[in-house]
Amino acid sequence: MGLSSGSCSHTWRRWAFLPLLLTTCAGSLMAEDSRVLGAQPCEPHSQPWQAGLFQGVRFLCGGVLVAPQWVLTAAHCQKPKFTVHLGQHSLQNPDGSEQKIEVARSIPHPCHNESNRNSHDLMLLRLRKPASVNDQVKPIGLPSRCPQPNQKCTVSGWGTTTSPRENFPDTLHCGDLYIWSQDLCEQAYPGKISDGMVCAGDSNGVDTCQGDSGGPLVCQGVLQGITSWGADPCGRADKPGVYTSVCRYTEWIKKIVNAN
Repeated sequence: MGLSSGSCSHTWRRWAFLPLLLTTCAGSLMAEDSRVLGAQPCEPHSQPWQAGLFQGVRFLCGGVLVAPQWVLTAAHCQKPKFTVHLGQHSLQNPDGSEQKIEVARSIPHPCHNESNRNSHDLMLLRLRKPASVNDQVKPIGLPSRCPQPNQKCTVSGWGTTTSPRENFPDTLHCGDLYIWSQDLCEQAYPGKISDGMVCAGDSNGVDTCQGDSGGPLVCQGVLQGITSWGADPCGRADKPGVYTSVCRYTEWIKKIVNAN
């Protein structure tokens, strides 16, 4: 079931007024404060939907191309002005496949609010022109069902590869994670988990971390999560990363994209 603006209060159940998790959590800080922890460089252009959000030359957050003219990211990444980079592997050494497109409009989910930046942490960005779709740049499909516990998924980003000391690689990094059940997710973060979130982790310490916000959690070739927040330091076996659960928002995403 999708989470529309009319159902905001329902998704938080009894936890609606509990305080926000530490603001140093993975994804709760912009990349400007801060790539996938414990991961390896991606095969170049193996994640053709991966986007990078920039202000000038400064990298801010990750994002995901979901239609030729639309990028999905985390609402807490919002800034007055963005440029989206697509088809990028190395941040310092372009290979000619990159596309840089300005953002015409930012549309955070209507239930997201600054007092709790982890809630409904989703935002659509309408590009000034459609991306040129090719082998290096292509949208990813949205889910028709939610992921299952223990399902293997892939995360990607330019976030720090170590924590708490930060170390930012030049190239896009990828790592494999596994979906946690909602019960285990709630046990890991008592009072912090809503219906619109999904947890994914790995016992070997693979995790998203500072700088990965807004990037994709991809399961069986479809987008199931947007990197949102987690524990500090990152990579704790008992504290998974927390992602905005895309399957809960597909109705809203399609409504916005089709109407614009």
